[in-house]
Amino acid sequence: MKYIFVTGGVISSLGKGLTAASIGTLLENRGLKVTLAKFDPYLNVDPGTMNPFQHGEVYVTDDGAETDLDLGHYERFTHAKLSRLNNLTSGQVYARIIEKERRGDYLGKTVQVIPHVTNEIKERIREVGKKSGVDVVIIEIGGTIGDIEGLPFLEAIRQFALEAGPQSSLFIHVTLVPFIRVAGEIKTKPTQQSVAKLREIGIMPQILICRSEKALGKEVRQKISMFCNVQVECVIEELDVAHSIYEVPIDLRREKVDELVCRYLGLDAPAKPLTDWEKMLQRMISPSRKVQIAVVGKYIQLIDAYKSMYEALKHAGAALDCAVEITRVDAEHIEKDGAEKYLKGVAGILVPGGFGNRGIEGKILAARYARENKIPYLGLCLGMQIAVIEFARNVCGLTGANSTEFDQKSPHPVICLLEEQKGVEVKGGTMRLGAQPCKLVAGTKSRELYGAEEISERHRHRYEFNNGYRDQLMKSGMIVAGRYSKYDLVELIELRDHPWFIACQFHPEFLSKPSKAHPLFRGFIEAALKHKPS
Repeated sequence: MKYIFVTGGVISSLGKGLTAASIGTLLENRGLKVTLAKFDPYLNVDPGTMNPFQHGEVYVTDDGAETDLDLGHYERFTHAKLSRLNNLTSGQVYARIIEKERRGDYLGKTVQVIPHVTNEIKERIREVGKKSGVDVVIIEIGGTIGDIEGLPFLEAIRQFALEAGPQSSLFIHVTLVPFIRVAGEIKTKPTQQSVAKLREIGIMPQILICRSEKALGKEVRQKISMFCNVQVECVIEELDVAHSIYEVPIDLRREKVDELVCRYLGLDAPAKPLTDWEKMLQRMISPSRKVQIAVVGKYIQLIDAYKSMYEALKHAGAALDCAVEITRVDAEHIEKDGAEKYLKGVAGILVPGGFGNRGIEGKILAARYARENKIPYLGLCLGMQIAVIEFARNVCGLTGANSTEFDQKSPHPVICLLEEQKGVEVKGGTMRLGAQPCKLVAGTKSRELYGAEEISERHRHRYEFNNGYRDQLMKSGMIVAGRYSKYDLVELIELRDHPWFIACQFHPEFLSKPSKAHPLFRGFIEAALKHKPS
């Protein structure tokens, strides 16, 4: 088994995750099986309790792990099926070590960073490789070279590479080569310093991925090669993409990254054309039509907070040869100014998930605007709960209807806490999480879109549709289109007298891929195209 370790230097947000995912795409295209993992140095056990403004989206795997958003890139760019094994944090490492120490596993030894912390990290690397059964494991190390908290991870991968032997491991370093506009020059010094830091630790990167807004040129590549002790052909130019993140594999193929990886790791895997990927990308870049979708949320200032959802919209657009123009609407602005000011003229309205009562009434107004004006509506998780509250208030006449998350004294708690959640006090990892089945009702739009009687979708929530109100809402025109039969939980709703109004309790965006748009997103964009004003 071969291992690729991807590190980052100079600054954060260079796109290590996209780079790692793109390398996975290229290796898969050569017929190799790959898996990817993210090792994060922060002390949280997982990002599940972090504010989206701090960390961005929390990505959920089939087995219910709350993970870093880069795992979303990994699953979208490759066929890898990831689990909780594929995201390791310092918090998990130290929790495991303290548990062992309290149990007496260390037999009285002093517990130290080396060897105990590094051994725990190496053990996870081996476990990922062993349980995935792939040809290549790509591991991204979070943070930036020079961060104190990242040192144990770097020491661990240094040791691991040494123990694994020649042609078993490869170090790829993603770095910034800035262009100083005032001087009109590209500067290599930050990259030199970053590589020097790695070399101090004992890691010699074989490939440098140089992020830049300007082409490097032969002289710059030669300079980086000389001062960083890397072959000039291994100094890779990774420019800002012009249109889509899905251009990155094409750019890296042009730089022969996959060829270099195979050579360093001794892999015999001939290159193949990226024909299907290029066709998908062409549909994204040069669509024949466009449609405007309003996303009404509370974290819209940070695109990464809804990363998978935005990507799922692009996937649906590509499948339908359509550019999806997204209008980001702050729910609090709707509360202040009304829905029509921000939503008039859009072809579709999407309300994503979220937590807390800020902006809730604005989202309810958005759902009402979509219902009353027959605009295609897609609600995700909280977006479904919002639609239920709005329908209960304004169609069924249940004044004060709400979720107990926002109003515990609501006279009509149409959304309420799951029974098993009522005694839960610990916040981290205790929601309804991961893939669970949903049986679809014959004759519904949802059943038609999926083309299946039963589906599996990923969840992340504590509150549910209150079945005590189900009959009343259904008599007024709401359709329960999907249920989790085992616990009789409502998973999908539709509206009878509406051209396209679907909301789900799960997160379909986590299963969408550029090569295979999710049925609900595809159906939503298709409906929006039909609704679109001339």
